[in-house]
Amino acid sequence: MKQQVAIISSVGSNLASLKFALDRLDVNYCETEDPQKIINSSHVILPGVGSAQKAIKTLKNNDLIEVIPSLNQPTLGICLGMQLLMQTSNENNCECLGIIEGNCESFEADRDHPVPHMGWNSLSINYSSELTNEIKEGEYFYFVHGYYIPILKETVGITEYASSFSSIIQKDNFFGTQFHPEKSGLQGATLLSNFLNIQ
Repeated sequence: MKQQVAIISSVGSNLASLKFALDRLDVNYCETEDPQKIINSSHVILPGVGSAQKAIKTLKNNDLIEVIPSLNQPTLGICLGMQLLMQTSNENNCECLGIIEGNCESFEADRDHPVPHMGWNSLSINYSSELTNEIKEGEYFYFVHGYYIPILKETVGITEYASSFSSIIQKDNFFGTQFHPEKSGLQGATLLSNFLNIQ
């Protein structure tokens, strides 16, 4: 099957960086909210920014709440998209997609750790995954988020910000990165390429 990546466009406000990153990797992709196009794609990317509650409402309006958890192809949630893979979020007690058991929690700001957590931070690899091929321990990636996923059995990558949190997760064909690989230079491009090579 020819590779065709579906970017679920309904919860990503600025997809330009992601599209530029995929263009550099010479990938065929489409932005879509059409359930059938998403089901028929080889890979799915769920980017997201903003409010979890608003994002879930938009996915419901596009009949995607049941479609996304049923996907069998490699599916990558980025930033809010990763958080939406969880059962719930502390953000307005929002129910999410329920693919991974657990809850997104909010950072508590202090003098040394303003919220949102924004900028470059390093990654510690909890266990190796197809997503982390050629990614070295301690590599830096670009983050912007006020909510986080605690350490779970599905935690592939760990980052420290006041406390430890999940920066990469994986369950079966579902992957998530709390950072933005499309804004993370060569190491981000490596991770996206790894994802696109997963069958």
